[in-house]
Amino acid sequence: MSNISLDYIIDEVVKRIKSQMLIEVEASGRHIHLSDEHLQILFGSGYTLTKVKDLSQPGQYACKERVTITGPKGAIKNVIVLGPTRKETQVEVSLTDALSLGIKIPVRESGHIENTPGLIVSTERGAITLNKGLIVAKRHIHITPEDAEKFGVKDKENVKVEVLGERPLIFEDTVIRVSPNFRTYMHIDYDEANACGFAKGTMCRIIK
Repeated sequence: MSNISLDYIIDEVVKRIKSQMLIEVEASGRHIHLSDEHLQILFGSGYTLTKVKDLSQPGQYACKERVTITGPKGAIKNVIVLGPTRKETQVEVSLTDALSLGIKIPVRESGHIENTPGLIVSTERGAITLNKGLIVAKRHIHITPEDAEKFGVKDKENVKVEVLGERPLIFEDTVIRVSPNFRTYMHIDYDEANACGFAKGTMCRIIK
């Protein structure tokens, strides 16, 4: 009984240390955010997204719907749609995906799509040709105002972050995004995840 109690105490101490000093990391695969207009073109008039599961950020969710994205060199099928719909369509891929598509894609914060390339997005029911909206998402940390104060960071600040994966790695130029509507997580793409040996539950620490 005493051993069980000691193990419980150790687990609780570890959890508290992690909550105070570390931030959980999530890896984001390629995906698309659709505008209402483009949703109707690709899936039919009056269509609504089919939620499959909630994501870590409040109000965001993965959908059943999939699309194909096509560039000059090739196509990538089964790209997941994330909801809810947005004002403008945005496609997020990795730099490896950019090679497959044959497009030079800039690294940008989500929503910053001016002067970005486009591509063809299609389903069995329709297709659209985007003239902008294709980005490689800049690595970032969603963080609550309370946690921002705790970690000593501010909105739009760029920091160094040590990701404590199987192959620990320091990522520079990681943007802080502060909002009371966020939950605190670091987001990286699959290229970055592979580089640091990411696995579910991987943590990181801000080192500035």
